Amino acid sequence: MDYRFRAEQDWNSRKSDGTFRNDRSRLRYRLRAGATYSDKHYTFGVRMRTGDPNKQQDPQLTLGKGLKEFGTLPVGFEKAFFQFNKHNFKFWLGKNTFPFKKNNEMFWSDNVFPEGITLDKSFVINDGFLKAINLIGGHYILSSNDGSLLDDAYFQGIQTNFNSRNDRFKLSSALYVFRNIPNIPDGEHTFLLPYSILHLSGNCNINNFYFDFDYYKNLNNYNNNSNIDQSFRNQTTGYTIGIQYGNINAAKKWMYKLTYAYLQRYSVLDYMAQNDWARWDYSSSNSPDGRLSNMQGIEWVVAYSITEKINLVAKYYFVEQLIPLGVSNENGQRIRFDINVKI
Repeated sequence: MDYRFRAEQDWNSRKSDGTFRNDRSRLRYRLRAGATYSDKHYTFGVRMRTGDPNKQQDPQLTLGKGLKEFGTLPVGFEKAFFQFNKHNFKFWLGKNTFPFKKNNEMFWSDNVFPEGITLDKSFVINDGFLKAINLIGGHYILSSNDGSLLDDAYFQGIQTNFNSRNDRFKLSSALYVFRNIPNIPDGEHTFLLPYSILHLSGNCNINNFYFDFDYYKNLNNYNNNSNIDQSFRNQTTGYTIGIQYGNINAAKKWMYKLTYAYLQRYSVLDYMAQNDWARWDYSSSNSPDGRLSNMQGIEWVVAYSITEKINLVAKYYFVEQLIPLGVSNENGQRIRFDINVKI
């Protein structure tokens, strides 16, 4: 079980028509509770959480918003899976954590739990520079269209991970294939899109400093796609760079991190990625989901662990749009203060 309480302030958030959103202060919280049963090779797991069931990216609830006068809370399952594990091979079936290695949430939010099948195999090397090579693959269904499996909106991925002997260096390469993907989530779409995203990433740690990078390239060519505005047809590249000092894996520890992100419109599937950095969403199309691509910005994090199970986290964001959807680039600033408690 874990619990989070958050205070959040948004300001200076310009809309595409040049006007500004009202500054916003919110108090929010999240509760998650789960259980697993394991024997030698098998695991069954479930986990429940608070959150709007129509907003997969955000399990937080806002105090006093939409819950009437002290009404009941929306709660649902974010995990329900069966897993087999033996001889450095495992697979899971059902709904579970995003299985591919990642440095951050710019491609896939930690709050989005795919439904499908995952295969995972590790090969222990322990020779020279390499400690192990890990292969991960899977098929996941975003929405079933009551036809064949290839008619569904689906996501397939394959990833190779290389770990150095001292775990100081890690490199990954992946290809993520999305098919029959609505341009707008939650039923308001006007056309379907394919994505084929190459993902290269790495991280290293040196004397308590941690460095990471991610590079995304959508290999699909949209030049002849009349559904996409001309200015966005070549917007298929993205990258992030992060530097961190310290960690909060023990009591009374500090951590500092700075991340820069540059994501063109179709370098990621925006409504499966994080929605933390700004207030941009699809509310004009009757969807609460975020649309955090076509942007550049920074995230600055300071964290302190009171105990191994209680920590404080402060985050500051500044974001600006790359190509305007209207007469002006959208932008925004946000600051958050979290207290996180694990049981």
